[in-house]
Amino acid sequence: MMLQELLEFPEITIQCHDNPDADALAAGFGLYCYFQEKGKSVKLLYSGQNQIQKANLCLMVDKLSIPIVYLPKEAAEDYAVKGLLITVDCQYGAGNVTRLRAENVAVIDHHQIEIEDIARMHIISDMGSCSTIVWSMLTEAGFAVNDNIDLATALYYGLLTDTNRFSEMHNPVDRDMQDSLVYNHANVTYFINSNISMKELEIAGIAMLRCTHNEDYKFAVIKSQPCDANILGLISDFLLQVDQITTCVVFNEVVGGYKFSVRSCVREVNASELAAFLTKDIGSGGGHLQKAGGFISKRLYEENYGTTHAEAYFNNQMIAYYNNFELIYADEYEADVTQMEKYQKKNIPLGYVKASDILPIGTPITIRTLEGDIDMTIEEDLIIMIGINGEVYPKRKDKFDRSYKPIDQKYCYSQCVINNQYEPVMKNRLDGKKHSLIDYAGVCMPTGNVRIYARQIEKAVKVFTNWDLEKYMVGKPGDYLAVRTDDLQDVYIVDRDIFDKTYAIVAQS
Repeated sequence: MMLQELLEFPEITIQCHDNPDADALAAGFGLYCYFQEKGKSVKLLYSGQNQIQKANLCLMVDKLSIPIVYLPKEAAEDYAVKGLLITVDCQYGAGNVTRLRAENVAVIDHHQIEIEDIARMHIISDMGSCSTIVWSMLTEAGFAVNDNIDLATALYYGLLTDTNRFSEMHNPVDRDMQDSLVYNHANVTYFINSNISMKELEIAGIAMLRCTHNEDYKFAVIKSQPCDANILGLISDFLLQVDQITTCVVFNEVVGGYKFSVRSCVREVNASELAAFLTKDIGSGGGHLQKAGGFISKRLYEENYGTTHAEAYFNNQMIAYYNNFELIYADEYEADVTQMEKYQKKNIPLGYVKASDILPIGTPITIRTLEGDIDMTIEEDLIIMIGINGEVYPKRKDKFDRSYKPIDQKYCYSQCVINNQYEPVMKNRLDGKKHSLIDYAGVCMPTGNVRIYARQIEKAVKVFTNWDLEKYMVGKPGDYLAVRTDDLQDVYIVDRDIFDKTYAIVAQS
């Protein structure tokens, strides 16, 4: 669904969920500004039992001139929407938003799908904020967000608050919006420092007194009273300073489910990947290496785990997470190649980029892909490969020369890549500028000269490659553990689907 498709309606009402947070306010404000510019009669409102009271939200509405109106619960029963109703950061008919009478409804949200019988829906569940979705839609519609500094500030603050100060972003579009917005720094600082009330300070203190600690794996789990998501992060940050705690989960019950924050201070636990593990099939989670978080749908939780107490669930899943993985450190690993088959790359065209063709040697960069960010430094012999599934991985020039042969053919991302949901970019960490890898990519073909030993893994594996000693590759059961035949310390994981498409077994002579 695109915003232009909704312009047929002369009257538009935008409804945030009851008890709107900063993200709902910002996303609703973005839609309001767009439709107002298009000459529509537009309203922005919310309902529920209570009006906005939180200090930072009251300041946000006042300082950014957000024209939101409160519709009392009793008045909502007789309220009939004329034209189109858009529910933002919530879904029409869900439990966290008062149902208004409307003939035409659209939904824009970033939570798990709860309501499935609405024709006009734009839901992206792995987006960090609804503000991001609205920003993306505005950008696609040609709306100049940065021409309105109040709107840009609102969207920035909406993303900041819904991702625990950007620590729980797990979609590259979230980071794109964060990079692009020109916002009022003073207002954001003001909002941030008006975020914790004395009551919330008390909640944090009580929560920390009720810590569940696992001595074997050095993790902690805490259930907090209902509070803002930032308080969960505050508690998590404090817990990680305890010498016997290296990972922690802090959660509370919210409307429709459970919100949680994850922290890690050891390289063996990627907080983002742990958050995804905790929400598998019942919600969404992600973030960064050390900080992450997520949301678990209560409906999906009850369907999968029945009446299991949430605190027991988090403790059990944390233990299962630690028991679930085998750890491999490439520089210490001694592969038993007698238990592995020999393979070589199929004759499939791949993309490649010489990194120094884009930026000078020594430049710190971030490679941004759908799978996440990779931090590196430009070196003379750094080659960046683009695989058939859109995956991006580094390679030294000497190994590239032995493994691939460049061909005189223009690289076409849409034709060479099966999954082209997000084109990888290289970001210069010195100035923040982004460069598309696709614009510099050439085409190469495997030579067949270099082969690998590989075996399917039966248990999940974390591999610390020689490329990056701080971050690991995750292999799921069914994926392949691969070792180059000419370098047994070059150990890595290949996704099962990618492996089947790109490798062929070498016939025994």
